[in-house]
Formats: sequence, structure tokens, C-alpha cells
Amino acid sequence: MVDLIVINSNSYTVNSNFSKAAAFAVKDGKFIAVGKNEEITGKYHSENVLDAQNKTIIPGLIDAHCHFYRLGLQQQKVSLEGTKSYNEVLEKLVAFQKEKNTNFITGRGWDQNDWEVKEFPTKEKLDSLFPTIPVAITRVDGHALLVNQAALDLSGITKDTKVSGGEIIVKDGKMTGVLIDAAMDFIKLPKTSKKEAIQGLLDAQKISFSYGLTTVDDAGLDQPTIELIDSLQQTGDLKMRIYAMVSGDKQAQIDYYIKKGIYKTDYLNVRSFKVYGDGALGSRGAAMRKSYSDRANHFGALIFPPERYREIAKQIAASDFQMNTHAIGDSANTWMLKTYKEVLKNVKNRRWRIEHAQIISKNDFKNFDNILPSVQPTHATSDMYWAEKRVGKDRIKGAYAFKDLLNQYGKIALGTDFPVEQVNPFLTFYAATIRKDLDNYPKNGYQTENALSRKQTLKGMTIWAAYANFEEDEKGSIEVGKFADFVILNQDIMEVEGSKIPETQVSQTYLNGSKVY
Repeated sequence: MVDLIVINSNSYTVNSNFSKAAAFAVKDGKFIAVGKNEEITGKYHSENVLDAQNKTIIPGLIDAHCHFYRLGLQQQKVSLEGTKSYNEVLEKLVAFQKEKNTNFITGRGWDQNDWEVKEFPTKEKLDSLFPTIPVAITRVDGHALLVNQAALDLSGITKDTKVSGGEIIVKDGKMTGVLIDAAMDFIKLPKTSKKEAIQGLLDAQKISFSYGLTTVDDAGLDQPTIELIDSLQQTGDLKMRIYAMVSGDKQAQIDYYIKKGIYKTDYLNVRSFKVYGDGALGSRGAAMRKSYSDRANHFGALIFPPERYREIAKQIAASDFQMNTHAIGDSANTWMLKTYKEVLKNVKNRRWRIEHAQIISKNDFKNFDNILPSVQPTHATSDMYWAEKRVGKDRIKGAYAFKDLLNQYGKIALGTDFPVEQVNPFLTFYAATIRKDLDNYPKNGYQTENALSRKQTLKGMTIWAAYANFEEDEKGSIEVGKFADFVILNQDIMEVEGSKIPETQVSQTYLNGSKVY
């Protein structure tokens, strides 16, 4: 007797042979047999038999780089994703405040590159609409913040405030209200209550399960949030499996977790640090080796002094923890690859990751031979309209180069970076393989020499992402002994016409053999 039998399926097991199966049996939350219908039904019995009616089944999807907790909190703030102008942003803020009447307005998701006027906004209209209520709204990538004068006054920021690793943008001698990277930290944002935090995690779980995600790599969490996640998982309220990257921005937090050691349950894995190398390309905070093509003598910036990364890397290298560094610009990638190589001294299987690995100098690709690239394919199709303006014709050739990175390391971990991008993993699949937007642009695809095959993409969203988390023996494929995490789809993502990939929907999501969506 087993807990669940699935028959008549078109299952992609993603095992070492990438073989398919028609049926499988689940007991105590794990796959105990995978094979043909008659093999499974002849040997096992269950009161719970699911006839998949030849629907496609894939392993539970893993988002190798996202902000799960932030997605949840975002549900309680004003959402500015998809706004087509600054005026639309202002309208949304006014409508939000009318409904919520908060004493500090926060939100996220604006992107001036989607507007007709592709310049950073300025705070004058915010000041007139909200003269006394502080407003702080984050750019889609999380690397720029627009605030009004009330928020600046509350935080004691002037145009003369000194910033290292960021910028207070000033125009005609006045603050515009735009703060880049480290300058954002000066804004005193309202604290999240425990009730809001719990609701945020549950909201994020509901959204993620609906898209077939059964594991998320949350890139940058503090100790209180990690402990809250653990407590909710222990009581069974939070079922999502979380690979928690500890935020490496505070030395005390690094010290605490290195002393504590790796913490691992079936649902939570704390064994890595997320470090920020630089800012984002859209806000010109990404650290470049030569100045931006569309802003003379501007190079972006590393978040910390270069030597600080070496200190952090040495400390982590002396432990069992993994180091995962956000690096977008070619200069940040060069420095982090050099630092990793130096402290790891060619020790294999540490699986240290470069998150984003967005713009790579030609001579740096070879340095990914022992460093795992963790990329988000939809960044390519979101940025392709303006990225070349930022970096020029030559440097863009080393950007969003997923195939080149895969060829160096042999594996690549794929994620979304949600809520910077949409949660939908089938948009990841589409961007990786077809390299177009949802309007079929560009006609022949964007830099298609770096497209991944469907097989490589599915691996990057399952078994290779599990490998990036040191979890390939427990998840990432439909194989005996692994957690029975799987997803039933409405169409065969491996065979359907390329333009139809974004229409893929999740019919059901299973975790430990139990239906969670």
C-alpha cells in the first residue's frame, strides 16, 4: 500500500538520462517507484490513484534566485509594476492612499525605461501631492528609490550627505529625490510588524504554488526573518521549501551563522550568504570597467570597497558556507571572479555562485570553470530595449550570455529575481529558449546564439538549481528516494510551439505527494 499512485502521465523525470515515465508511486512524501503503468499498478496499491490523462508532469520547479519574502510584503504595498509613465505612478499612489490612509507610503516596481520619457523622475509632484506624508517607492530592480521631501526630512538627508557605494542624485543644485544603492539605506522606512511578515510569507507561498514552484532560493534574508520562516515551517503553516541566503551586509550576521553552522531541515536550508557586488544596469549602478556608453565618466560602483569582498570571501571560505554574490557590471564580475579564485585556491565543489552574471568581459568567461552561474533569463528580454545604449555594441556581446556560461561550468541555475520580474517560471522558460518578448519581438530573437535548449532550461529550473543548493540528492527530479514534489501542466512544455510556451499553466502542484495547488 502506498499513499499515491499517478498513472497515464507524460512525465519528464529529469534523471541522468532525461527519460520519460508514465507512472509513479509515492509513500511517506517520497517517490518509491517510477516506471510504466503496468509496472507500478502491478506492484503497488493505493486508495489515491490519479489518472493524469496523458498530461505533462515535471519535477517541482525551483526558482534559483528570487525574493520570496519581499514578494509577500509587496502584496501589502502599492504595486507600480507595468506603469507606463510617471503620471500613472502618481495616480496609483493617490488611489492607494485614498484607500489605505497610511502614515508612510511605500511601494515598488516603477521603471523609467518603460516610460516615454526615460529619465529618472523628480520629487516635485510628489511633494505637492504629499507635502507631509513621507513617500518612498523603490525602482523595479531594488537599486533606486524615489522619495519626497517629507521622507528626506524625516531621515535627515541633504544634498551634502556623504555616500559610499551609492549616489544621491542632484540636478541644478537640488536633490531630485532619487537615491541609488547605498544611499537608499539612509531612509528610515516603517518597520514591518510580525503579523504583516507572517501574512507576507503566506501570500508569497500561495502565489508561488500556483506557478508550480516548490522550492525558492530567497536571495538575502536577515536572521529574524529566517527564524520566523523556520517557526512557521515547524508548525506546518508554511510548506514552501526555502533555500535561505543570509544577507551578508552586516558582519555580525555573517559571524552568527558561521558560528552556528549549516542549518538544514526538509523545508529550510541555511548554508549560504548573499553579498551585493554592485548595483543594477537600469539605474546605472552596475560597476563597469569603462564608463557607461550613455553617461560619460560614470562607471557605477561596487557596494563595498574592493578589499571588503576579499575579507568576506576569506571568512566564508574557511567555513562550509557558500558565497553567492550579486554581480551585474563587467567590473563587478571581474573582481568577484578574481576574489573567488584567490580564496578558493581551486578547491572544487564549493559551488560558489555569481548571481546575475549579467555582463561578462570576453576574458572572464573561462573563470566560470569552477564558479556556478545563477542567471535570470527574463532580465535579457526586459533589458534588451535599452541595454545596448548603456554599454555599447562590443560589451553587449558578453551580456545575458547563458549558453557561454553553461559551456564553461557545465550547469546553470535559473531563476526570475521576482518581484523584480514576474513570478511566472514559464516566462523564464520562454526567455531562455526563444529569447523574445510576449509581442514576438525581436522577430528573430535577442542574441539567440546564447539561447538554451528546452532540455537545458528544464534542468536549470530543476536538477541544476537543486545542485546549486547542494540538494540534488533530495529534489530536482522524479526519482526514487526524492521528495515527491511535482507539477502537472496544461500542455507539453517540451514539445509545444515556441510562441505558445508563455500560455503554459499549472493544473496542480504537489509537495511531498500532497496537493498544495
